Amino acid sequence: MTEFFDLLHADEQAALEAAGHRRQWKRGAVIYREGSRSESVIVLRSGRAKVSSDTASGTEVLLAVRGPGALLGELSAIDGGPRSATVTALEPVTALSVPSPDFERYLLGHARVSFLLMKELTRRLRDADRKRIEFGAFDTTGRVAARLVELAERFGEQTPEGLRISLPLSQDELAGWTGSSREAVTKALRTLREEGWIQTGRLHVIVHDLSALRDRAQ
Repeated sequence: MTEFFDLLHADEQAALEAAGHRRQWKRGAVIYREGSRSESVIVLRSGRAKVSSDTASGTEVLLAVRGPGALLGELSAIDGGPRSATVTALEPVTALSVPSPDFERYLLGHARVSFLLMKELTRRLRDADRKRIEFGAFDTTGRVAARLVELAERFGEQTPEGLRISLPLSQDELAGWTGSSREAVTKALRTLREEGWIQTGRLHVIVHDLSALRDRAQ
């Protein structure tokens, strides 16, 4: 999947870079917090981050994992509302921070980019709709398989053993992402291992059979 920044032409990238400044966050640092006032949009340039929200009981629900090139915080910058989610660095992150007023001026001066942003928001809406359907139609193993397929396609690195997903996500976070309990996710991963489709290790998963995972996810 091509992220927002990578869809821009060289002159559009340069103009966006000129409108902001580079910032860095350590692993585990909160880039911005749900409910806070919007002051800027963030474009990831290196490293990955998780997007999450807390339930009324305090349980963290993982909504997405974003990588280099991803645009974050655009909704609040557009409508002026508070942040709708918390974004946390999963690993050391370097990002471009663009003040919201400057981002608005940038969009007004770059009609093609405004259209690309509209397409990006539409894609995320479709993805959210698809995940809601998964919660009602799939069992935990199917939902876990779907998330592993997503991670493998976006972040997988080909190795002699298979597609390696190196990502510091805990089973609790995976549970929040799939709307399941930690125990159910542990059981689902064990089932996928027993089928020979994946191999799990500390903070990584190796996918041996991506086609089988896709079939199980459907």
